[in-house]
Amino acid sequence: MNDQANSVDERYESAPAALSSWSRHDTTWMLGLFGTAIGAGTLFLPINAGLGGFWPLLILALLAFPMTFYAHRGLTRFVLSGRDGADITEVVEEHFGLTAGALITLLYFFAIFPILLIYSVALTNTVGSFLEHQLHIAPPPRAILSLALILGLLAVVRCGEQLIVKAMSMLVYPFIVALALLAVYLIPHWNGGILATASSVPEPSALLHTLWLAIPVMVFSFNHSPIISAFAVDQKRRYGVHAEERSSQILSRAHLLMVVMVLFFVFSCVLTLSPAQLAEAKAQNLSILSYLANHFSNPTIAFAAPLIAFVAISKSFLGHYIGASEGLKGLIIKSGRKPGAKALDRMTAAFMLVVCWLVATLNPSILGMIETLGGPIIAALLFLMPMYAIRRVPSMRQYSGKLSNVFVTLVGLVSISALIYSLAS
Repeated sequence: MNDQANSVDERYESAPAALSSWSRHDTTWMLGLFGTAIGAGTLFLPINAGLGGFWPLLILALLAFPMTFYAHRGLTRFVLSGRDGADITEVVEEHFGLTAGALITLLYFFAIFPILLIYSVALTNTVGSFLEHQLHIAPPPRAILSLALILGLLAVVRCGEQLIVKAMSMLVYPFIVALALLAVYLIPHWNGGILATASSVPEPSALLHTLWLAIPVMVFSFNHSPIISAFAVDQKRRYGVHAEERSSQILSRAHLLMVVMVLFFVFSCVLTLSPAQLAEAKAQNLSILSYLANHFSNPTIAFAAPLIAFVAISKSFLGHYIGASEGLKGLIIKSGRKPGAKALDRMTAAFMLVVCWLVATLNPSILGMIETLGGPIIAALLFLMPMYAIRRVPSMRQYSGKLSNVFVTLVGLVSISALIYSLAS
């Protein structure tokens, strides 16, 4: 017993030395957080952020880093406040009880599953547009195209979670490089675009209204909360009592990298396209890459942009399918039913296939779904739950009294109120 205690003490005592130098492990997590956040949601951010005009976009750009960093740091601290090795659901049960743990499982499912539906629609639109505009082939009926695409992705899912994770890790970095190169490619095509709206400052009420509805999309575009639990558990295992300090360093660098990268891409797009063209992209329910492919006569970008979008959306679909299926299985088990493992897999896959196919066929507004479903539910878990825990959990009261807590709470409330407004209007 004493030997075990001594080994733990030695691990904790060695942590300060480890903190003094940045390791490959830290870089891997920094890029992992970056890769998780930068996905298909980024492809719709220029449309929604640019539609409001120059001044709302500038304000959103200034808010991007603090909004992303403080929220994910709060969620990381929340997971770190639990016992060693506990994931986010277990920490919720530890602090708030079994009922709250079941509620969080439910919320996670409803935070992830709508995003899966968004990607089903986006993938169908991307492939349909590519067939029509780049290959000059009449796409098959939407119901058939969406069914074929979703069945193809579910076939990959059947190969197992390890293969999915490996495939995703291989796709993340080429996507990031391609996105950066595309943003650079657009520079000679900058024509001012959104700068035409800079000369007139909008009325305060109109400005606030635009920001209000745009923030949920920003939350969605920079969100990487699904990986935060695993990130926090690994940092606690590696750095012990110093995990919070190292986690904050990794998060700050990852968020700085992603904000600079995404905002460069966003500004490059909105300086190339006019607000009217961005509105047209939204009306066509296309990602910014598919619209750019149709906009330019350059054959390289015409073919490359939809393929980049296809990779990004497929990667995001596979990643979110894992979380959504796990959440659905958890809900089925917690309801009292205990089917066999194979039966549970079949039930989950059948449910996902039918609902994703129906939504992809109906083709609802992607940005509308992000605004009303994805962003606000994520905000409740990412922004509000950790701030509530700071007031209620003794081990988290050390973080109370900070101005950043007020900022995070306000952003969370704004995102959720946007949902209520969108549903009521």
